[in-house]
Amino acid sequence: MQVIYEDNHVIVVSKKSGEIVQADKTGDMPLSEMVKQYIKEAYAKPGAVFLGVVHRLDRPVFGLVVFARTSKALTRLNDMFRRGEVHKTYWAIVQNRPKEEEGELVHWIYRNEQQNKSYALDHEEYAAKKAILRYRVIGSSDNYTLVEVNLLTGRHHQIRCQLAAIGCPIKGDLKYGARRSNPDGSISLLARHIEFVHPVSKQLISLDAPLPEDNLWQSFAGL
Repeated sequence: MQVIYEDNHVIVVSKKSGEIVQADKTGDMPLSEMVKQYIKEAYAKPGAVFLGVVHRLDRPVFGLVVFARTSKALTRLNDMFRRGEVHKTYWAIVQNRPKEEEGELVHWIYRNEQQNKSYALDHEEYAAKKAILRYRVIGSSDNYTLVEVNLLTGRHHQIRCQLAAIGCPIKGDLKYGARRSNPDGSISLLARHIEFVHPVSKQLISLDAPLPEDNLWQSFAGL
């Protein structure tokens, strides 16, 4: 776990692929508990440590996760996420270059709970939710393309599903059509940047996640 930012009310960490943000049925140690343990040890706090989960990242995804260290910050951050006042930018390494260098994707996404998978439809349908994202191509290698993504809605597996729908599945994402898995089980999707007004101090917080350490990601380090 790498701490990117912390103060009395907020802590932001860089999540590794394979880590879960909050406890689930696997019983694996969640990132939230790792952060609690870090706070307890770093500040010699007696008793239970408060930590509020305000958003999540899929298990195979890398990148920035924000936690609240106080109930005041938790309430305000929850409101900010709900109102779209927390701005997140993702980087995705995809198979195939999009036909357009930048654009807006609009689909209606249907989530299949049993499969833990979402399907992108090009028309409105019962139980499907409208999903919108904007993307632009920002880099390329011999075999892959790096796209920057900004979400305008927050749907289940939205980036993974919508990029696959235009023929550009994320590298390593077998569930959505990638040719092969990544050796470490990750998918090449990174919550790269986050920007928000601090819920207590009202200062602008603008943070970047470090790139994963594999050679392909590092080839994009200068962008």
